[in-house]
Amino acid sequence: MRFRIFTEPQQGATYDDILAVAQATERLGFDAFFRSDHYLTMGGSGLPGPTDAWTTLAGLARETQRIRLGTLVSSVTYRLPGILAIQVAQVDQMSGGRVELGLGTGWYEQEHAAYGIPFPPKRFGMLEEQLAVITGLWQTPLGERFNFDGEHYTLVDSPALPKPVQEQVPVIVGGGGPRRTPALAARFATEFNLPFPAFADIARKYAGVRAACEEIGRDPDDLTYSAALIAVVGADEAEFARRAASVGREPAELRQHGVAGTVGEVVDRLGALADDGVECVYLQIMDLSDLDHLAFIAEEVVPQLR
Repeated sequence: MRFRIFTEPQQGATYDDILAVAQATERLGFDAFFRSDHYLTMGGSGLPGPTDAWTTLAGLARETQRIRLGTLVSSVTYRLPGILAIQVAQVDQMSGGRVELGLGTGWYEQEHAAYGIPFPPKRFGMLEEQLAVITGLWQTPLGERFNFDGEHYTLVDSPALPKPVQEQVPVIVGGGGPRRTPALAARFATEFNLPFPAFADIARKYAGVRAACEEIGRDPDDLTYSAALIAVVGADEAEFARRAASVGREPAELRQHGVAGTVGEVVDRLGALADDGVECVYLQIMDLSDLDHLAFIAEEVVPQLR
């Protein structure tokens, strides 16, 4: 099982706060640092205000050396696909080929209203076309042109530049939809992610994606199967309760829905996730000031699962 750190900086973080967590992520041996792509807090003041995901990742690309970097997930409503393809390719170059792109439909309507971003009621078609455009641009051979004529986007005679360093930038598609999302993952993704799933649903959701791969003749094992879950861990019940309180959550609720509790409980939870097919887990860390929490997970939990 691979372990990645996943953050929500829209809740209140400067670039320096994010950098400290990313560098700790690298130093402590985690696989990757990911961040949400949001512009509005989901509770609280959100001070000092939001940071842009791809601007942040560009900075981290130059201030880290090993860890993978990406979004979980960028919204199709924020950027035109041609521009996003350029941004991701550039950050991939800046990082020496360590970038991954998570892309989704977006869901937070209030955020769009707060910053004047259009929020169409139907966005799945936009997601499908953006995935086709972005991957198409990257895969177009040098010297050739890329054209696309869709319902939402039209590209004419694009030089399809710049190219990423990676031959194939990993693309993450996720969600709980029973039909369209698995089909989209089967066509375009290198990884399928379940964001904050009910534990009882994980194996069934993965089976749906595997079936969608088989329907189009793709080997289901080509995909990585991942899940994102909040992580709150303590050496004992008192430390766990303190960390739960610091992120405004109840211990019992965290145990029910997250990777949470004391070390033994968390190791058991992660073992059960592995049995359900989770190959990579994104540990959502909400208190970015508690770097001791990251160190504790890296030293006490991760070695028991590798």
